[in-house]
Amino acid sequence: MARYRLDIEYDGTAFCGWQRQTNGLAVQQVIEDALERIDGAAVTIRGAGRTDTGVHATGQVAHVDLRKDWQPYKLWEAVNAHMRPHRVAVRAVSHVSDDFDARFSAIRRHYLYRIVNRRAPLTIDADRAWLVKRQLDAEAMHEAAQALLGKHDFTTFRDADCQATSPIRTLERLDVSRVGDEIHIYASARSFLHHQVRSMVGSVEHVGSGKWKLRDLRAALDARKRSRCGVVAPAAGLYLINVDYG
Repeated sequence: MARYRLDIEYDGTAFCGWQRQTNGLAVQQVIEDALERIDGAAVTIRGAGRTDTGVHATGQVAHVDLRKDWQPYKLWEAVNAHMRPHRVAVRAVSHVSDDFDARFSAIRRHYLYRIVNRRAPLTIDADRAWLVKRQLDAEAMHEAAQALLGKHDFTTFRDADCQATSPIRTLERLDVSRVGDEIHIYASARSFLHHQVRSMVGSVEHVGSGKWKLRDLRAALDARKRSRCGVVAPAAGLYLINVDYG
């Protein structure tokens, strides 16, 4: 057996998320089916992050063990050919040691959330960003976001069905900036709770629109109650953009 690292990009619009499920087509299933046709046996891949329905990735990472010892570029070409016409692409393939685990070896995950802040409807970016028509104050959003940095109990920003054993997480980065008519929000941490990024984005958006003040965001965090969360931002604007390894 040989272990490979796959660097993956996908448009999550048509998928029920990363993880293989019984209620729809998942990104994991598309890649595993392609690898099975190539390697001649059923395989299971492990991804660095279990993105939800409609969430995209430009920097997902997975690992897989295959029976054959492939040259990485040949495996790269073959798996991409067998995934057509699905909007999934393996951007790179490399040999890794047997102790590399795409999920458990990761030391940091990076996400980007895109808000398009304009009155006109989305066309090209439909299903790829959150359209917010009211004017947002990106500077106020960034200032408020810094209140969430560090080690906290993020129960307020955790989905009610989250299966993590603890709501404690350490948020390393939550930066907000305006780029033309877009608001970009970058979030980084070793790991995130289910819906944590989208929940934080929705609450920080409240500050940008004037619905909340900085003190309201701090109070929501301190309350440790899901009912105190702002809106949960739509999945379409979220991208897993990079995963760091030691």
